[in-house]
Amino acid sequence: MIKPPPAEPIEAAIHLCVDMQRIFARGGVWETPWMERVLPVVVDVSDHYARSTIFTRFITPEHPEQRPGRWQRYYQRWEAALRPNLEPEQLDLVPELQRLVPPAQVIDKPVYSAFKQSPLASMLVERGIGTVVVTGAETDVCVLATVLDAVDLGFRVVLVEDALCSSSDPGHDALMTMYRTRYGQQIDLVSREMLFDLWKF
Repeated sequence: MIKPPPAEPIEAAIHLCVDMQRIFARGGVWETPWMERVLPVVVDVSDHYARSTIFTRFITPEHPEQRPGRWQRYYQRWEAALRPNLEPEQLDLVPELQRLVPPAQVIDKPVYSAFKQSPLASMLVERGIGTVVVTGAETDVCVLATVLDAVDLGFRVVLVEDALCSSSDPGHDALMTMYRTRYGQQIDLVSREMLFDLWKF
């Protein structure tokens, strides 16, 4: 049996934690039931690399008409997520992560990808970043969009397997399979322990 090559060390990296917000936590409009299960791992990674961590927040509009095209239909379905219908803290990071800001940074985004309509890409280029370590929610929505944009921009992507979650088990499992089988030259999958071994200060 041929062994896979050893994982490359992680250098010139940032940790990008996607949308770990109260709106996705227990009791939120978009509750992701097993966010609680991965949260300790996300907190551990974020705490360990706090100075190199960027949190994203998915910010909903006040009215559907503030988004283009099919986004309007989306927010007509999810009227409960419009800002006038939400408690403001629903869009905040969960408290366990909010305490890390600063030194961690926060970037707001209006769409799934962290790279669209945000300053993220230019920030990473300015900082000489070549690798994006990704954790967060949801594996098959905002994480997916962010990862594919990172790949298209030429970044090496490292996914922390035990720090990702979704409200859809089939969606999560399908995406993890896709990452393994279709993106081997651009995406690495690691555990928290592997990450700490590969990314040293």
